[in-house]
Amino acid sequence: MALTKEKIIEALFEEIDIPKSESRRLVENTLEIIKSALESGEDVLLSGFGKFVVKRKQPRRGRNPQTKQDIQLRARKVVVFKVSGVLRTNINNGHYAG
Repeated sequence: MALTKEKIIEALFEEIDIPKSESRRLVENTLEIIKSALESGEDVLLSGFGKFVVKRKQPRRGRNPQTKQDIQLRARKVVVFKVSGVLRTNINNGHYAG
């Protein structure tokens, strides 16, 4: 099961005892800040968690899986997440269930 935005809002509501509307506003505003940074090409570094990086992908050949026809995929930007060394170590040492 995935951690959803609603679950994050609920966790803030319960953990720091603020009204749910305020919890929702904090989460929404934080995500908007992150989205704006990525849209403008900035990296987003969250110490101890990881880094979101906007990467450019070159045009490349692909194949339509339904028709098997070769197609040209256009150049595009993608967001890549690189996990921090601290989090990677914790995950691999069994600190997180999964």
